[in-house]
Amino acid sequence: MRQHGSLSKAARALQLAPPVVTKRLSALEAKLGVRLFQRTTRRVSPTTEGHALCDRAAQLLQGFAAIEDELRERQSEPSGPIRMVSSFGFGRLWLGPLLAKFQQRYPAVQIELQLSERLPDLANEGFDAAIWLWKPPAHVAAEWISRKLAPNQRVLAAAPSYLQLHGTPATPEQLTQHHCLVVRENGGETGQGQRFDEWRLTREGLARPLHIPVKGPLSSNSGEMVRDWCLAGQGIMLRSLWDIAPLLATGQLVRVLPDCAMHDAHIHWLAPYRAQMPLRIRLLQEFLADRFRQEPWKVLSAGRAAPPG
Repeated sequence: MRQHGSLSKAARALQLAPPVVTKRLSALEAKLGVRLFQRTTRRVSPTTEGHALCDRAAQLLQGFAAIEDELRERQSEPSGPIRMVSSFGFGRLWLGPLLAKFQQRYPAVQIELQLSERLPDLANEGFDAAIWLWKPPAHVAAEWISRKLAPNQRVLAAAPSYLQLHGTPATPEQLTQHHCLVVRENGGETGQGQRFDEWRLTREGLARPLHIPVKGPLSSNSGEMVRDWCLAGQGIMLRSLWDIAPLLATGQLVRVLPDCAMHDAHIHWLAPYRAQMPLRIRLLQEFLADRFRQEPWKVLSAGRAAPPG
């Protein structure tokens, strides 16, 4: 009920009638002699004792799940469910196809992938792992397992039509003379509420990043919207290579200043801490680490760069 917020939602999740759930909760409170949940007509919220009971119950349920996993591992083939979460863009473009290949390799494994722009509380919301482009917030990092799967770099790109009309910048400093498409990030530990109107570019041969102020007539909190504007020839954007690799491969976009990039938001495997990781999850982690280590988006986008102008 702590997770669902109401007795009726908890009843639906348990596939029980609401009066049955209410009766069982009342019986449990009477047996323990404490009130576990405060009820109103709109919401049910746990008391201090309720929180303590829910936390302990979650630990016990995880223990039972670990026993089931151990018994499954004694079989010749990994089996059981895996619940994953990832961001919409990366999850659809790169993670989803790999999960399908993994499931074909291990047919007894069932995978559920949820796409979200919000990193959930993995353990409390029942997720086995997340593939995420940011490290977890500091207050939960100590409780999670974090493994970097691949570096992520944001690169400069533009449509050929824009470069034909406005020219191609030959140095990072010349970006200040161009229409730069700015993304206002809403999510992520470093981007919440912050406008990225200064691009921190790393350049080959330079020890320190360059801080380039950028501006333009168009900005959005949607990276997809900025990508559409870029394709339409509206300006130069800074976008993750994994996201625009197919567009670079077809020539719809070209790299600008290909020796410059912004290195941040690397691709991570995040998972709740477990004393013993189930075999199916351990195999999936290694499978994804092997595939992403090769940075397939780099291979896809190779060879497409704007001519110096």
